[in-house]
Amino acid sequence: MVQVGNPGPARLLLSEPTRRYEDEPTLDFLVRARGPWGSVETSVETWDGDGLDTFLASLAEDFRGWEGVRTWHSLCYDLTLSAEHRPGGHVQLTWGIRDRAPSEEWQFETTTVHAAGEDMRDLTAEIHAFIASVTE
Repeated sequence: MVQVGNPGPARLLLSEPTRRYEDEPTLDFLVRARGPWGSVETSVETWDGDGLDTFLASLAEDFRGWEGVRTWHSLCYDLTLSAEHRPGGHVQLTWGIRDRAPSEEWQFETTTVHAAGEDMRDLTAEIHAFIASVTE
């Protein structure tokens, strides 16, 4: 399980990585956001993690900053991520969670803020270990 961001009004948890079929790269995991307002969760479908760890690693490598917004999404867009480099050496990550098709009845976003250097490297390592726990 990976907890993203500092404890605060909302917590984002990634858990239960599973491979539906041993001979295919499909990797699913549960993403859950909890706060005083309630909780939402959905199953995220990826192909071997869809490069989430690689995306986060690229943000960590560019700790000095970048212009604009960088984005990532899972195979079915049930999890999206946008990243902005903020003044003071921080990376703001906006995590989007949406109900799976065909219903897609709800969509939720939460933001986490991380120090551009070591915090982003730590998050990258946690996500990489999380994905690798079922891909190796």
